[in-house]
Amino acid sequence: MSGTKMHRFAVLAAVGVIGLCPWGLASTKREREAAVQKCVLWQNPGDIASRDLYYGSGGRRDAPAEGKFTFLKEDLEGSNPKFDVRDADGVKWKVKLGNEARAETAASRIVWAAGYFVTEDYFVPELHVEGMPKLHRGEQLVGPGGTVYNVRLKREEKEEKKIGIWSWRADPFSGTREWNGLRVLMAVINNWDLKDKNNTIYQDGPRLIYLISDLGASFGTNGRALPLRKDKGDLGSYERSRFIVKTSPESVSFATPARPQWMLLCSPKAYFARLHLEWIGRDIPLDDARWMGQILSRLSQRQIGDAFRAAGYSPQETAAFSQVLQSRIAALMNL
Repeated sequence: MSGTKMHRFAVLAAVGVIGLCPWGLASTKREREAAVQKCVLWQNPGDIASRDLYYGSGGRRDAPAEGKFTFLKEDLEGSNPKFDVRDADGVKWKVKLGNEARAETAASRIVWAAGYFVTEDYFVPELHVEGMPKLHRGEQLVGPGGTVYNVRLKREEKEEKKIGIWSWRADPFSGTREWNGLRVLMAVINNWDLKDKNNTIYQDGPRLIYLISDLGASFGTNGRALPLRKDKGDLGSYERSRFIVKTSPESVSFATPARPQWMLLCSPKAYFARLHLEWIGRDIPLDDARWMGQILSRLSQRQIGDAFRAAGYSPQETAAFSQVLQSRIAALMNL
């Protein structure tokens, strides 16, 4: 086996063990419980009413420094154009352009408010980048002098270390209230892009933090759809989309994530990567759905509005997005 292949195998094997939390290596119940406790998906948000949804998880203290940003490199992963920059304080940021920027900023604040882990995201309406080259993707979004508009900045330099991805079908939380609550929350914000590649494990000291690291496909349609500009961060699509599709005495099923439209078969890789994800939003215990509704109901109208204001939406859009979100919270409470 070549050195490259051996390294790849070692990484995959390590991630496989970490992704399941190493309780399989523990011989006693106490050891297994200790192993599971190292894996964290959710933590009690405590006094939700005091959470600042304008600045989000990083708060004002971690917001990007004012002044010049210096181009570092382009990131060709994912569907939206991205590149790395460094700010005047020496902090590294990943800049995302396109229609995911606003949606991801707002989504990260709602998800964080509910007690789940998120990356530190900030929306910047106008960013001046020194040394900006011609981009392979998104060049049409770059203005004169390396100026880009309406972008999301994700803080890259933190103590936590990314060590792998986790799978919805093979993770240490399956069947728990917190895992089901996350499934509900994704339906609330219409995040349909729930492929495993968007799930990240970070190491934070002795803890393994599990989170959804890409929330950009939110606040639009229930699934990947045409035209693509309306399946993320589109008010009309979010307002018209279905929420709850079926209830029984024991469970509830949501419309998100939906199967991608068949017309998207023109891009087979993107189509099949999101096929058969519908189960994530289906047959969720009613008690767990109500639990998530109860958490979200503690958010004030002002806080919800702050999440959308932070993403650069207009006052009219902020009010309309907030109304849809609040109606979905009420629907959960009424289950």
